[in-house]
Parts: sequence; C-alpha cells; structure tokens
Amino acid sequence: MEAIQEHKGLVYPLDRTNVDTDQIIPKQFLKRIERTGFGQFLFFNWRFDNDGKLREEFPLNQPKYQNASILLAGENFGCGSSREHAPWALSDFGFKVVIAPSFADIFYNNALKNGIVPIKMEESQINEWMQKAKDTIFVLWVDLKHQQITDDEGKVIDFNIPEYHKEKLLNGWDDIALTLLQEDKILEYENSRN
Repeated sequence: MEAIQEHKGLVYPLDRTNVDTDQIIPKQFLKRIERTGFGQFLFFNWRFDNDGKLREEFPLNQPKYQNASILLAGENFGCGSSREHAPWALSDFGFKVVIAPSFADIFYNNALKNGIVPIKMEESQINEWMQKAKDTIFVLWVDLKHQQITDDEGKVIDFNIPEYHKEKLLNGWDDIALTLLQEDKILEYENSRN
C-alpha cells in the first residue's frame, strides 16, 4: 500500500447521498481476482449508457474533472453491501481521498485498509466546497499528519481519523505489512517449535 502523508488534488463533487457500493462498482464486475482493473467500472451505470458509451452529462466524464483525486460526496457514502471492491475501484480510478458527512461503517474501514483516506466533514462545509467544485477547478490540500485540509482560499479545517489507521496510512502499511513488522518474533516462535 502506498504511504500517504499529504495530498493535493483536484476535487470531484458527487452531489448525491446514500451512494451504495453497487453504484460505486456494480456486481457484474466483481469476478476479477486481482485488486486492480476495477477503476474502469467505477460508477458504471452513471458513467455509461446501455450501449456502453460515456454519458457526457455525467460530470465525472467531463474534461474538467479528468485526474480528480479527491471525491466529495453526500451523507452515508458507501452504504449497502460490504464489498471491498468499492475502495479498490475508487483507488484504481485515481481517488486518494473521499470527504463526506458520514460513511457506512464497513466501507469506511475497507477504505482505510486499502489506502484511501475517508474524511468525515460537516455537511455545511461539504456543501460550500461542492459548489466551488461545480463552478470552477477546485483543489484541496490534505495533510494527514496534522489532520488538516486547506482550501484554495487558505481556510484550514481540522478533521479526525483514528490514530491506528492514521499510522497505517502514513507508513503505507496494509494488514500484511503490519504483521510483517513482527517478522522477527514470528520466526523466533517458529524456530522454537522445531
């Protein structure tokens, strides 16, 4: 998992609430066994028509949001099933940070485990940034170490993230890497069993 300490990125405003994991990555694309390749199917039913052609009216398909890496969303983002494919699709598409008033618990934890920074933010602040991102090219700077977001006007907003997950994200440790930090003790135990 890639370490993330600071991230400055273009913001994409997904002005919808209750975005479930089937909307993030529809079930028909869950047959892959790798963690990669899901980004092309992100928000598939919104991004593509029935013939598989891009819907020009869907904002994420517009050139303005090409290379967006910060997703703003409405409340209860990631509700629905517990599929880990949802953060895989977001990450594979290029999103590093998701900011919303609230997240479904399972999605929130899956995002943290897969290197996406999910940030809970007051709805009034989300709405302000949502409008800016719709009106212009809007960039935010996320400082995970100091748990702060700075906007284009220099306004600094604090956010909270559990210390355990923060440390894992700062160091790029997934659950396997975290276990391997104890490799010496694991080997010592295995050798003592022989």
